[in-house]
Amino acid sequence: MSRKIYINNNFYKLNKFLKIKKYTNIILLLDNNVKKFCLKKLYEYLSNNIKKKILLLEIKSGEKYKNLKTCINIWNKLTNLKISKDSLIINFGGGVITDLGGFISSLYKRGINFINIPTTLLSMIDASIGGKNGINFKELKNEIGIINNPISIFINYKLLFSLPQKEIISGLGEILKYGLIYDKRLWNLIINSNINKINWKFIIYKSIKIKLSIVKKDPYELYGYRKKLNFGHTIGHAIESFYLYNKNPITHGEAIMLGMICESWISNIKGYLNKNEYKIILKGILKYIKIKKIKKVFFNYIINIIKNDKKNFNNKIYFVLLKKIGESIYNIEINKNTIIDSINALNNINN
Repeated sequence: MSRKIYINNNFYKLNKFLKIKKYTNIILLLDNNVKKFCLKKLYEYLSNNIKKKILLLEIKSGEKYKNLKTCINIWNKLTNLKISKDSLIINFGGGVITDLGGFISSLYKRGINFINIPTTLLSMIDASIGGKNGINFKELKNEIGIINNPISIFINYKLLFSLPQKEIISGLGEILKYGLIYDKRLWNLIINSNINKINWKFIIYKSIKIKLSIVKKDPYELYGYRKKLNFGHTIGHAIESFYLYNKNPITHGEAIMLGMICESWISNIKGYLNKNEYKIILKGILKYIKIKKIKKVFFNYIINIIKNDKKNFNNKIYFVLLKKIGESIYNIEINKNTIIDSINALNNINN
C-alpha cells in the first residue's frame, strides 16, 4: 500500500516531502494539457532549490498514447539523461499519466521510487490509488501491467475547479461504482447532489477509503475479492476500447457508466438484483450521461474484447454483479448471449 495519501487544497506538504528526501534527480512526467493548465499551480508551492532539480518529461495527452511505444521513448530519455536508481519520478496528471508513469517507474532499473499527483477526479479517487499500473496493448485496456504502489500520493482537490464538466462526470462514474458495490449511502449522496455543490474533499476521502478497504483484503487479486472494483468494467472497458478503435473516444467514466447499466441489467435478469433497484440505478446514472447506441454489426467486436477480460478463466466469462445497491458478488459466469441481450437493452433505453 502507499505509505501516505495527502488530501489538501495546496502542495505545501509535497514541498516539505521533497525537501526531506534527498533524491539525485526529480523527473516530472506530465502531458501537454497538464503542463498548460496545472504546472504553474504546482510550482507556486515548490522552493527554488527543488524547482532547479526537476527535469520535465512531456508526452501528448490522450488514452491512445498509453502504450509501449510511449514507455520506450521515456525509458530512452531516462537512460540518456543517466537517471540513477536513487532518483524520483513524479507522475503529474490524470489516469493515463499515473498508470503509465507507475509502469515506467516500476520497470526502469528494476524499479525506482515514484509518487502520484493526480489532476483529475478519476485519477484522484481511482487510477492513482491501489497500485495498479499498466498500458494498453492490441486495443485491450491495461493488458500489460504491474501492481506496485507509489511511495506517496498528493491530492490537491482544488485542481478540480479548472476541469471541464465532462471530466468531473467521468470521475463520478467510478464514485457511483463504489456506492453500488459497497456503500449505498455514498450512492444516494451522489445521485441526490448538485454537481456544483459537492464537498469534494469528503467525497475523495470516502472513495479512497472504500477502494483501500477492498484492496487491503486482496492487494494482488489472488483471491478474487478485489475483482469487485471491476463492476461495470467488463462491458465498460469493451465499449471504451470500441470507441477508441473507431477514433471517436469517450471518457473512461462514461464507458463505465454504460457498462454498469448493462451489468445491472444482467444482475436483474439473473435474479440477483430486484427490478425496482435496477430502475433506481438506471435513473441515477442517466442523470449524468446520455445513452450511446452500439450497432449490431459491432457486437462481435465487443464480445471479442470481453473474452480477453482479466477476470476470465477456463475460457469462460466472469462478471461482478449486484445483489442490491451497496452489495456485490463476483466470479459469476455469464454467457455471450446474455451479454448481447444487455447491450440490446442498453440500445433500447431512451433518454
